[in-house]
Amino acid sequence: MTTQTRAPWRYVLVTGGIIAVSTIWYLLQVTVGAGPDAIAYVTMPVTAAVGALAALNLVRRGSLSRQARRFWRFMIFAFGFLSAGYALLTVAAFRESPVLPSMPVPAAALAGAGFLTAMWAMVRVPLGITNSGERWRQWLDRSIAFLGCGTVLFHFGLAPLMMSAGQWSVQAITLIGMSFVLAIGAVTKVAYIRGGPIDRSALRMIGGTGLVAAATAVLMTTAGNPGTIPAQAVLMPLAPALGVLAARRQWNSTGARPRRANTWLPYLAVAAVDVPLVAVIPGSLTWTDRLVIVASVIVTGLVTVRQFVAFRENARLLREKRASEERLQHEVSHDGLTGLANRALYRERLAVQLATGDTTVLLVDLDDFKTVNDSLGHDVGDRLLIAVAEVLRAETGADGLPVRLGGDEFAVLVTEPTALGETIAQRILDAFGGPVSEHQLLVHASIGIATGAAGSPLDRLLRDADVAMYSAKQRGKANWVRYHEGMEQPVSTHAQLGGELRRALDGGEFAVFYQPIVALATGRIVGVEALVRWLHPARGVVGPAEFIPAAEGTGLIVPLGRYVLRETCRQAATWLAEFGPDTLQKVGPNVSVRQLHDPDFVRDVREVLAETGLPADRLVLELTESAVLRGPQVSRTLHELHDFGVRMALDDFGTGESSLSLLRSFPASIVKLDKSFVDGIELDEPGSAAADARQAVARAVQQLAGALGLDTVAEGIENQEQADRLMLLGYTLGQGYHMARPMPAADMTRLLASQRDHAAA
Repeated sequence: MTTQTRAPWRYVLVTGGIIAVSTIWYLLQVTVGAGPDAIAYVTMPVTAAVGALAALNLVRRGSLSRQARRFWRFMIFAFGFLSAGYALLTVAAFRESPVLPSMPVPAAALAGAGFLTAMWAMVRVPLGITNSGERWRQWLDRSIAFLGCGTVLFHFGLAPLMMSAGQWSVQAITLIGMSFVLAIGAVTKVAYIRGGPIDRSALRMIGGTGLVAAATAVLMTTAGNPGTIPAQAVLMPLAPALGVLAARRQWNSTGARPRRANTWLPYLAVAAVDVPLVAVIPGSLTWTDRLVIVASVIVTGLVTVRQFVAFRENARLLREKRASEERLQHEVSHDGLTGLANRALYRERLAVQLATGDTTVLLVDLDDFKTVNDSLGHDVGDRLLIAVAEVLRAETGADGLPVRLGGDEFAVLVTEPTALGETIAQRILDAFGGPVSEHQLLVHASIGIATGAAGSPLDRLLRDADVAMYSAKQRGKANWVRYHEGMEQPVSTHAQLGGELRRALDGGEFAVFYQPIVALATGRIVGVEALVRWLHPARGVVGPAEFIPAAEGTGLIVPLGRYVLRETCRQAATWLAEFGPDTLQKVGPNVSVRQLHDPDFVRDVREVLAETGLPADRLVLELTESAVLRGPQVSRTLHELHDFGVRMALDDFGTGESSLSLLRSFPASIVKLDKSFVDGIELDEPGSAAADARQAVARAVQQLAGALGLDTVAEGIENQEQADRLMLLGYTLGQGYHMARPMPAADMTRLLASQRDHAAA
């Protein structure tokens, strides 16, 4: 605890100590006679002075709003006036001892000023009312409550004092009456305060001083003069003690929390009025008078119960309406599937945060999520999205707001100023390191991070995060990238390339080139691999390495692949018709992952074969290992094509996740050894680990394929020495620049014609 937090306890302890000492003195006075009765009058002014000091300390050192500071300044004066007034009464008590003094007029005036000041402080406490209709309604309710409670206190407290045949002075009766007004005013005030800078419990304690006065009045009317000593020594000092406790309560309070007003108070006041009414029944009334009073009490009681029941029903309806509004508001601002904040709430919170300071956002995009939907179904995909949302909640924690923007795209708005976007991004990626959801799926995500300065445009910050996310995907996915100036240029180029691809596809700028597959022993062409080229009007021939990634990213790979398939089959059928059925054993267009996930792919292949007349067994679809390992839907597609007679070639074998189980489960007819195992295979370097490894892999692939009844093709042959070494290892077919480069259909036609003429000769 700091000194500021500890300081108010001193006043509480001092006040409690004074009251304890005074109580002990009174007990000794009653039993053994411990000094004059005038000592009883000392406690009240001293405790009131301590109350003034506690309020002063609170104003000087406490953390108060302007309104709270004003209230407690009034309380300083209130306690000060009370202390001064009762100090004068104490002087009179010692002067007139052993006779009990009457309240001197100056003392009563000072004490009255204290009560009036406290009342004024209560009046100035704001109620939090915003419209005139509500203000008038509250005034009506408070008037009912004030009169009802005042009637009870008047009947049982003040009236007996006034009727005690001059035993009590006008000053004493007036002060007790003022304390009653303070108590009732405080109760009705606190009941209707909806919020504000003054602590509600502190106000209740201030109002409790009036209850102390009520207890004093009851004690004095029932015990007479003998009740004055315990009232002065023990009971009355509890009033300033409550003030000290109120100051302590206010010390660390942030004010009254927002709440609904206690609208039940008027009903309670109506019921309270019936209490003194019933109390007068045993008096000198006729039985008819008593009957009327009882009936009136019963009617008001029933009306009060009826109104209270109606109030409870209205309160229930209001709660249900409020809950419904909150539910609708939640649905408007949150994603229905995952429960995360949605795009609208994200932009709203982002705009608020950008207006006040630097803001960091993370854009999280799941890698290859479409594969999950296509292969496992949308239900599994939805469960995965829910699990991803839980990961984002857990890993973001109190540092940010996780959001689902739509589809498989999420975001995180960093709300904790000390949190780093990179730290949160790495936590998310680490959490995706293991299986996710009840289906135990492996998930990867690409994350873009961007920070905007205070006042910067919202859409620009979102664009920067989007650029960074696409940059992360281009760098291999499953990582995060922070945006920096100029990063948007490659992404912009990529987007422009996508637009050019669409135009090129519509404008017929793509052409199919063919690279021969030959028998290594004779050099005879047995098949071709179909390769797409972009005949750009300005840049000339553009290779697939430049535009295939953009086609994959934009989805244009599907119509482009459909074009390559149709053109390859048409050209192959033309060659077979021109040069005979033995001209080509296989034509192999490459097929992408996106094509295999296209639900119309099998139908497209069937239609193309029917249109062109190409036999199904001459078509060989070339696929990479990564494309094959894409789930049940891809497997069903490949088996359906295999059953139709179309053959499959496993391209670039050995560079991916090659295994015997893959070859056994995948309906392959041909295995193509990747160029990386062909490069340098002709070099005879005894003891060279690299050469030995290349030859060992090449031999193992050929033997494995032979054992399974598969053909093998060696790719990337660049010289005769490589061809000779591959033949020694058992390979019969190959392709590469040594045999022929990829060529247009016209050049391939001439090459086939030359081969036919040579065979005829």
